[in-house]
Amino acid sequence: MSIKNVLMIARNKKIEALRMAAGLTLLDDVIKVAVVGEMDRDADEVSLQLESLDFADVPVIDVDDSNAAEFAQMVVNSDVVFVV
Repeated sequence: MSIKNVLMIARNKKIEALRMAAGLTLLDDVIKVAVVGEMDRDADEVSLQLESLDFADVPVIDVDDSNAAEFAQMVVNSDVVFVV
């Protein structure tokens, strides 16, 4: 099986998207997370998921106007994109 580049976009259900991304780390695929909009990183549920992703070396990027081009490039370079 070939390794895929997977992008998880956390938009509406951010905690669920973080959980899904953490679950995807069980595969050998390259996982990245892009958070669109506000997310309370200090909330217990969020910080737990972020710690899991950090442990698995999954980058979590906050998307705003300053890095919109980087975000677009991430989408283009991904084999699979989930929007949650």
